[in-house]
Amino acid sequence: MIKYILLFILCLLVTPVCGQPIANNEELWLDDNGQHINCHGGNILYLPDGKYYWYGEHRVEHIPGTSEDGISLYTSKDLKTWHYEGLVLEAVKDMTSDITLGCIMERPKVVYNVRTKKYVMIFHLELRGKGYSAARTGFAVADNPKGPFRFLRSVRPNAGKWPADFKRKDKKAASDLRPEAYKEWWTPQWYQAVSKGLFLKRDLKKGQMSRDMAVYIDDDGKAYHLYSSEENLTLHLAELTNDYLHYTGKYWRIAPGGQNEAPVIFKRNGTYWLIASGCTGWAPNKARLFKASQITGPWEQLECPARGKGADKTFGGQGTYAMPDPQRPGEFIFMADVWTPKQLSHSRHLWIPVTFENGSPVLRQ
Repeated sequence: MIKYILLFILCLLVTPVCGQPIANNEELWLDDNGQHINCHGGNILYLPDGKYYWYGEHRVEHIPGTSEDGISLYTSKDLKTWHYEGLVLEAVKDMTSDITLGCIMERPKVVYNVRTKKYVMIFHLELRGKGYSAARTGFAVADNPKGPFRFLRSVRPNAGKWPADFKRKDKKAASDLRPEAYKEWWTPQWYQAVSKGLFLKRDLKKGQMSRDMAVYIDDDGKAYHLYSSEENLTLHLAELTNDYLHYTGKYWRIAPGGQNEAPVIFKRNGTYWLIASGCTGWAPNKARLFKASQITGPWEQLECPARGKGADKTFGGQGTYAMPDPQRPGEFIFMADVWTPKQLSHSRHLWIPVTFENGSPVLRQ
C-alpha cells in the first residue's frame, strides 16, 4: 500500500476518493464544462478575492510545436472545481509581431507587482519559423488578473553584461576562449570551457539565451527571473527591475554545464530550494535538487528529491511551480506536467505535496 496519500484538497482534485495515489496521471483533469484543463508549464496565484488563478500554455491539438492560440487562465475557489476564463494573452495575426501565430509561448509565470498595481507575465518565447533558436523572454502586463495582457516586448537577457560574480580574471578567461577549439561537444575539455563561459562569451553582445523558466519574488520584494541558458547547459538567475518589466543587468550562474531546465524555486525557513529536471526533450527524467542560503548562491547540489516507484523519472512529470499549500502553512505543492508530445493539449497534471525529511524536500509517491 502506498505510504503517502493526497492531501484532502488534492484528493478532491484528482480522484473522488481519498487514499488514492498521488500520481494518477493517466486521467484527464476536467473543468466545470467537462473539458480537460489545457493549462501547462504555468503557475497559480491566490488573490484577495478568494480565488485561485491558474495560468499556463494553451496547446492546440495535433500541432505540438507552435502556439496557435496563447496563454490560458482557469479559476477556482477550492482547487477542486476549475472554470475556464479563456485566453489572457493571444497569439496575433500581425506577422511583424514577436507573438504572431506560429510562435512558441512556453512556461508563462504571472506575478503581481505591489508597487505598480499591475499583473506581469513573463514567458519563454520562440519566434515563428525559427524552432528553438531564438531563446527569448517575453514580457506582458495587465491591470487585472483576468487580463487581457498586453504584450510589451521580447528580449535576450542582459546583453553586454557579464555575471555579477565574475571577477576580472573570470571575464578574461572567458574572453580568451576560442570557439574553434571546442567544435566537438561533450568532451571533458568542452565541459571545462562551458564552465568558464564559452557560450557566455558567444552571446555577450546579443544577450543570453532564455528558455525554461520561473519567476521568484523574495521577501524583500525583489524579483528574479530564473531560466535555462547557454544552450540549456547553465541556469541563470537574473534580477528584475522594480516594475518587473526589465533586467537590472545583474545575474548569477547556477550549476554551469549541469544541463538543467524546468526550474522550480521556493524558500522555507530561510533556505532557498531549487528542483530542476535534466534535458531529455519531452521525456521525463530524474529530478535534481539544489539548496542555497542566499538566492544568489552559491548553490549546492544534493541527491534527487523523488522517492519511491517511478522516482528515477520523477513519476513521469516535469516541474513547473511550487504552489504554497493552503492546508499546510509554510509548505508547498510541487506542480508538474506529464507531457504527451504527440498531443500536448492532453498532457496530464501531476501535483505532489513537498514534505521534508532530514531537513531536505522530498517528493514521494
